[in-house]
Amino acid sequence: MILKNTRNITILTLLFFSVLMSWAQQAKTTEQPNIIIFLCDDLGYGDLSSYGHPFIKTPNIDKLAATGIRMTNYYAAAPVCSPSRVGLLTGRSPNRAGVYDFIPGPKKSEDLRDKVHLQEGEETIPAMLKTVGYETALVGKWHCSSLFNNPAQPQPDYFGFDHWYATHNNASPSHKNPKNFVRNGEKVGQQEGFSCQLVVDEAMSWLDNRKGNHPFYLQVTFHEPHEPVASPEYLVQEYLPYSNGLAEAEFFANVANVDKAVGRLLAYLEEKGTENTLVIFTSDNGPETFTRYPGAKRTFGQTGGLKGRKLWTTEAGVRVPGIVNWIGKPMYTGTTDAVVSALDFLPTLSEITGAKLPNKELDGESFLSLIKTGKFERKKPLVWGFYNALNQHKIAMRYGDYKILARLKNNGEYLPQIMNVYDGNEALIKESELTDYELYNLIEDKMESVNLVETEPKKFTEMKKLLYTEYGKLLEGSHIWRNEVD
Repeated sequence: MILKNTRNITILTLLFFSVLMSWAQQAKTTEQPNIIIFLCDDLGYGDLSSYGHPFIKTPNIDKLAATGIRMTNYYAAAPVCSPSRVGLLTGRSPNRAGVYDFIPGPKKSEDLRDKVHLQEGEETIPAMLKTVGYETALVGKWHCSSLFNNPAQPQPDYFGFDHWYATHNNASPSHKNPKNFVRNGEKVGQQEGFSCQLVVDEAMSWLDNRKGNHPFYLQVTFHEPHEPVASPEYLVQEYLPYSNGLAEAEFFANVANVDKAVGRLLAYLEEKGTENTLVIFTSDNGPETFTRYPGAKRTFGQTGGLKGRKLWTTEAGVRVPGIVNWIGKPMYTGTTDAVVSALDFLPTLSEITGAKLPNKELDGESFLSLIKTGKFERKKPLVWGFYNALNQHKIAMRYGDYKILARLKNNGEYLPQIMNVYDGNEALIKESELTDYELYNLIEDKMESVNLVETEPKKFTEMKKLLYTEYGKLLEGSHIWRNEVD
């Protein structure tokens, strides 16, 4: 009789703890936010009205900024698309993954760029979030592999996306009626509409058809305002009076169309009663240079007074709009000059959701304290090693209020522009010395116009030493592409 009662008590105890664990899990799921990252393509620091554009109207994005955090010192992981996206996904400098420049198609090249892709073993935000119950989707531009929709290289699903509706690079033939989207490995074919609106349509369709009540991670990667630009005619006509011709009006309308797409998705969430949603809005790099290549005839992006443009290691190449809004939860609201990077998204989302960090060297750090309290002091320097920079200084580092830049020289010769690091130029890069330094106080001189190397020798010595150490570590950890199978 005593044994029977003891057995019953044991069973009841197990049931009790099972219920408690179930409740705890449900509470955890309820607390975990839905997460949306909006990522534009070639949107400059000054291209939103909330960041000072005099003509483009972006009321939906501006509202996100006004009711959330508008960051004035937010940085992309690279000054060009593919490495920037890889950095965002992994929380690591894209050099570590071997993605040094934009990824072209699979045409054979001597420098092995045809092999470049986000490789097996790289751990990403969606894969991390799936371990704590998230459903995940990518809608828009991928551009993280040379062989898109080809089993020879890992595709978005390998990196944790349950659903993907994407293109390799740009929408083709333009943003209007694109025909190069792929949905979960199947070609979609010709579509009617503009890319940013089609991407949001897909996002809402995926949200409508999700099973269960799990939190979601949704990465919305717009093609706009990257060329080939195409915009709704009614918006073009609206901006013609404020522009210097049709081409500029088309660009203005392109950004405005993105804002309308963002507004549609946010209105959908509100209509569905979706609360507790963390929304991030940003760009992959700075604005394109007008007519840099034959198709860049509508590239009228603005830098907001920063130096350089896309493909530069100066501020306009990497400093872009950065907005965070935690809908339905208390958070700090206002403008901040805290230094934040796309590399920080992964560790921040890890801390928020309880997901375990990847067992990799991370270059980002959590800025959850900024979201909660408005205070964040960056500990890790931000280092860019962009060997194809259009400006002379291929190496740059932001730490605190200061930024230092350096050229690379080997045997008395400056390095040429380099698009990939492989066994044919590994020694050239690794044996090069940092030289021709420039130093700027970005709080006092965001235009990088007054070189402080001679006037602030103590700070220069400090920053030079730190750059030598940090760039050395990055160089040591960078992936080198080789002719044999890696």
